[in-house]
Formats: sequence, C-alpha cells, structure tokens
Amino acid sequence: MRLKTKFALAALAAGCTSTSLAAQDALPAQAVPEAADKSSAPAARGGPPESVFDDNWVTIGVGVAYSPSYTGSDDYVLSPLPVIQGSVGGIDVQPRPAGFALNFIEGTDDGPNINFGPVIRMRSDRANRIKDPVVKAAGELDRAVELGVSTGISFPKLLNPFDSLSFGADVRKDIAGAHGGLVIDPSITYSTPINRGLFTSLTLGTEYASDDFAEYYFAVTPAQSVASGLPVYNAEGGFTKASVTTLVGVDFDGNALNGGLNAIVLGGYSRLMGDAKDNPYTAIRGTADQFFLAIGVGYTF
Repeated sequence: MRLKTKFALAALAAGCTSTSLAAQDALPAQAVPEAADKSSAPAARGGPPESVFDDNWVTIGVGVAYSPSYTGSDDYVLSPLPVIQGSVGGIDVQPRPAGFALNFIEGTDDGPNINFGPVIRMRSDRANRIKDPVVKAAGELDRAVELGVSTGISFPKLLNPFDSLSFGADVRKDIAGAHGGLVIDPSITYSTPINRGLFTSLTLGTEYASDDFAEYYFAVTPAQSVASGLPVYNAEGGFTKASVTTLVGVDFDGNALNGGLNAIVLGGYSRLMGDAKDNPYTAIRGTADQFFLAIGVGYTF
C-alpha cells in the first residue's frame, strides 16, 4: 500500500499566481516532498491501516508568505498562497511556484520511483508590488508563462521504513514572450515522518537560466538607466541561486492517514549567484541574501 503524506500543504508556498516573484522562487521547484508514508502500526486484523491516500485524494489549503518583493530585493511583502494538490485517476497533481506539475507514473512502496510529466508556472518578477522607488522607476516587466517537463527519481526506505530521498528537475521555457528563455530547476529532497501526525523535509536546490532570461531580469538597458539612475548593466545566463528549504507539517488530530485538517510552517534561504547577484537591482538596491517564511492550514479528503 503506497501512501502519500497529507502534508501536501507545504506546497502552499508555491501555489499562488498573484504572489511576488520572490515568494514564488524562494522554494526549489520540487520542495514539496513526494515521499511514500506508511503507518508503523498494524490494523486490528493484522493488515495495514486504511488511509485517505489509498485512492483518489485532494488537499486544499490557504496560507500567507513573507518574502522579498522581487528577486534581489531587501524589501519584504506579505502574499496570500492558496494551493491544491492530490491524486486523481492515477495522475498526481504536484504544486509548483505559481503553477503545477503532473506525474503520470505511479510509484511503488519499495521503489525506486520515477516521476515524469508536464509542468507550467507563471513568473511575475518585477511585474507588480515593487517597493523600491528606484527599481520601480526602471519599469515593470511582463509576466512570463513557463511550460516544460518535470522529471525525477525517489528512493524510499533509506534510514527508516518511511523516509525518502528524491532527485528532480523542472525544465521550462517561456511561451508568453516575456523573457523568452529557458530555466532549469534541479533539487534534492530528504523527507521523513516523525510519527503519524508530524512530518519534516529538507530540500537543496539551484536554478540555471539562459542568456535571454538573464538579460530580461538582470540587465539594465540605457533607457532603464536614464529612468532610474542605475548604471547600464549587461547580464549573461548561468546559475542564479543556491537554496535550502525546510518544512514541518502537523496533523491536527495526530493521524495523517484519516485526512482532515493540517498545518505547515516552511522557511527558506537563497543566496543569489552570478549576474543575479551582481546586477544593480540586487547589488545597489537590494541584497543577494533572500529569505522566505510561510505558514498555512489545509484540508485533505
């Protein structure tokens, strides 16, 4: 019996298309754990306990995130974060920053398990909610819609019968004519339940972006320089950040297997790299150190 943890609400940190970009990008693309979660207690008749995750299931939730107003900003904003995650007809719906991925490959208890499917997300960096007046004077950017493929592999039962180590990556290209570039988000996640009502995970991630992406978000054109007073800056692609994210999920009745109400606390830190760190929006008006905090509640059925 393969059971997924109901602390899917961890994904609320990645769930809202209206949130700031830094709130979207504070998480690695696959920070939400996809680990199998089995009960350690047998049922009354000697078999495994029944679970809401045995068949179709859905988690809906809402929360709030506190994050930089744009990538590289030292100004922070609050953002609402609704989320939906689940598994219907053997297809998993996995939240992403301002988007979602689908997984078409069903896993097993013993693994290793493969994830593969399409992924889509919206990127709203400097499209709104710019608090810095100088950066705002440089002008708002268009929202990008990134479409691509999500893939990964997970290995269960490493240190205990219920944990998992996952390696994954999303590869996406903008199809909305904003940055027009390519983004790759690799990540590694270790996740484990502490007991039936408590779950934790740790994710390490990075981001690689193409030249088109870097030129759109990190360059300062002559026109932007005149409008803002920032120096002209030419940007190139490469690795843009390294990040670490941790979450703790709590089931309100102490048993995640029966569905119902749950809550999460999630925190993350990203260190910008390359031209994401050296551009004037970050180096002069902001900071390369980016923090993220989210809390929320959800309901699984």
